[in-house]
Amino acid sequence: MNRGGSGNRVIDGVSLAAFATERAQGLHPVPGEILTSVRNSFAGIVTAVNVDEIVAQVEIQSGSHRLVSLISRESVEELGLEVGVLATARVKSTNVHIDRPGSHG
Repeated sequence: MNRGGSGNRVIDGVSLAAFATERAQGLHPVPGEILTSVRNSFAGIVTAVNVDEIVAQVEIQSGSHRLVSLISRESVEELGLEVGVLATARVKSTNVHIDRPGSHG
């Protein structure tokens, strides 16, 4: 690891990918623990839980991805979701939108 011009640590992409993979060990369920057809899984840490009488908003930070889900208060209680808990958000949708920066030329 090197230091950049501003003194910040600089790491190449290959080393960063290896580091992220190593850190993710244990975050994803062991095969056989959870059966699901959902392939888009985001393991991360719960960063916010806002609960009202019926519904809760749960935020999970998974790497650079922030996921927000509205689920029942009962589900939050049953899963023991609170800030700092490791959790996995699973996304299954029939609509996928793709964006990219830039403009039409």
